[in-house]
Amino acid sequence: MAKFSTAVSSSRRKARKAHFAADSESRRKLMAAPLSKELRTKYGVRSMPIRSDDVVQVVRGANGKKTAPTEGKVILVQRKKFRVHIERLTRDKTNGTPVNVPVHPSNLVIVKLKLDKDRLDLLQRKKAGRDARVGESATMAKVD
Repeated sequence: MAKFSTAVSSSRRKARKAHFAADSESRRKLMAAPLSKELRTKYGVRSMPIRSDDVVQVVRGANGKKTAPTEGKVILVQRKKFRVHIERLTRDKTNGTPVNVPVHPSNLVIVKLKLDKDRLDLLQRKKAGRDARVGESATMAKVD
C-alpha cells in the first residue's frame, strides 16, 4: 500500500517514538475514547478526549468481561501513563486498602459527557468538519 502523505513517516520505530515522547497536549488527543451510540447520534461526533467527571463504561479487558460492564465517573486522567482511573473500579491490596485500577482509554466508551462552553464548541467544530467531509464526498460521488 502506498503512503498517503510524504510528510509523515511510515516507520514503526518513529511512530512509537512520537507516541511515547508526545507532550501533554498531544497526549490529550491520543487519549480520546469513542462515544456511545446514543451520544454519537445526538452530537454527530464519533470520539472525544476523556476528561475527569465524564461517565465511562469499560467494554474491554478483565473489568469489561463481566455480565454487566463496569460503569463509573472518571476521577483521574494520567496523561503521563496513558491511563484513566474510574470511580468504583478498585482492587484490594494485600493489606486490605483499596487502590484504583488504571484503564487505557481504548478500552472505554464515553456514556455521559461533562459539558462546558469549550467542550460544546469542540463538539460543534468536529460536527461541522464531519459534515463538510460528508458533503464533499457526496458531491464527488455525483461526478462519476
